Amino acid sequence: MFREMVRKNQQLPREECIEILRQETRGVLSVVGDGGYPYGAPMNHWYNEADGAVYFHCGNIGHRLDALRENDKASFCVCGKPWKDEADDWSWWVKSVIVFGRVEILDDLDTIIDITTKLSYQFTQDADYIRKEIEGHAHRTLLLRLTPEHISGKRVHEA
Repeated sequence: MFREMVRKNQQLPREECIEILRQETRGVLSVVGDGGYPYGAPMNHWYNEADGAVYFHCGNIGHRLDALRENDKASFCVCGKPWKDEADDWSWWVKSVIVFGRVEILDDLDTIIDITTKLSYQFTQDADYIRKEIEGHAHRTLLLRLTPEHISGKRVHEA
C-alpha cells in the first residue's frame, strides 16, 4: 500500500526515524480537508515509545477535527535540524520523517492530562506552569493519537 523509497541510499533506518520523532518537537500534520484538499498545519507532538503513537493536543472545534471526523487518515512530517558538511560552506543536509496512519480523537480527561503533561515537559521544566495551564485548559482540550501504519525517513543534501 505504501510506496518504496526511490533513492534507497537516502533512506534512514527505522530506529533513526523514531529518534527524530522523539527529539523534534513539531512537524506538519496533514489531513484530508474540505473538498478533498489537503489541510496541513504545524503542530507540537509527543512520541510515545510505549505504544508507538504520536500524540497532539488541540481544541475541541476546527477544520482539522471536522476533517478527521470524516476521514481518519493522516500524515505527519517532521524535519530534523539541518547541518552543513565541513567541505561545503553553502548547502545543507537535512533528515526528515513522514508517518502515515490513522488518527483517533481522544476525550478522556485523565488521558488528556497525562499526555499533555508529557508533551509540555518537552518545552519547559516549570511544573507549576504546566499544572496551571492544564488545570485551566484540559476541560476544553482533545488529544489526537496518530497510530502509524508506515514510517519512513530520508537524508537529503539540498545542493
